[in-house]
Amino acid sequence: MARKDIEIETSDGKAKAGLFRPATTAEAGVILYMDAFGPRPVLDEMAERLAGQGYAVLVPDLFYRKAPYGPFDAKTAFTVEETKTKLMALVTGTTQEMTIRDSAAFLDALTSEGIDGPVGVVGYCMGGARALNAAATYPDRIVAAASFHGGNLASDAADSPHRKAASIKARVYVGTAGIDRSFPPEQSARLAEALRAAEVDHVIENFVGVGHGWCIKDHSVYNEAAAERHWKRLTTFFSETLR
Repeated sequence: MARKDIEIETSDGKAKAGLFRPATTAEAGVILYMDAFGPRPVLDEMAERLAGQGYAVLVPDLFYRKAPYGPFDAKTAFTVEETKTKLMALVTGTTQEMTIRDSAAFLDALTSEGIDGPVGVVGYCMGGARALNAAATYPDRIVAAASFHGGNLASDAADSPHRKAASIKARVYVGTAGIDRSFPPEQSARLAEALRAAEVDHVIENFVGVGHGWCIKDHSVYNEAAAERHWKRLTTFFSETLR
């Protein structure tokens, strides 16, 4: 396993990113869209695990415009008013449109590193919607898009990814938290209908009984059994679409 720290030139500056490669030649590229707490060791571990499946995995800092910031403790950051305010400023100050623009540079970065084939994307929390929006915007490159405990995937907002379902050519997998105010049942139904109407090959799976953030080890609601189920779903999904 090899990690390389890179800087990606975007239209708004330079985004730091980690690029994780397998010991053998990478079969395809994956972009991992972070959750609200930013790049940190636990996301590196997840990228390394994916790289172990044969992919070159890029983990960009979506908050680079506001750097330096943090670090944040995922277990307490939203319960302490000071850190909650800082986090919400980062999240709301980094719009979907910004990440969609940045994603062109992320794809170019993979190409410049010799990964010029199909790409999969996976996002967690705020990254879930960004992964789906990237798939809709770059359909000729992104062939698989996954979201886990992604919020606002079918909201009333103009940039909600369900509105772009007709542009998605990728296969889509959405793993929802059974307990998640950011993605309630009515949004799940709306997303399902949008994907069905657009004839997108998709699965929406409800992980019953787990909370928003269950996949990531440093979250207070981390659930090991459900997290391992998420890994099984994700690796199978990428194996079927990226090889």
